[in-house]
Amino acid sequence: MSAITTHVLDSGAGRPAAGVEVTLEYRAPSGEWKLLGKSHTDADGRARDLLPETHVLEPGLYALRFDTSSYSKFFPEVVLQFQVDDPQQHYHVPLLLSAHSYTTYRGS
Repeated sequence: MSAITTHVLDSGAGRPAAGVEVTLEYRAPSGEWKLLGKSHTDADGRARDLLPETHVLEPGLYALRFDTSSYSKFFPEVVLQFQVDDPQQHYHVPLLLSAHSYTTYRGS
């Protein structure tokens, strides 16, 4: 499993959001954002393959970018930035989405 994972739940419809494009980026020390991985959520709304299992995380700022245009015209894209302090941990960052709101949290 990737060191960073996510899943998207369509809370308005009460089911997983399948087929959402997700990209993972890392902000390099230069300040430039670097693309690390790209995936689509599966039938269960999960993106488990954003990074190869052998990828070693570096401490720093990461961003998950979700193309949510098929679920919300109000929020066609959601970007979640989060800090990785301990690269040995697994980071699971879910997105709960509806037509006019979204919520996130650090999962397990």
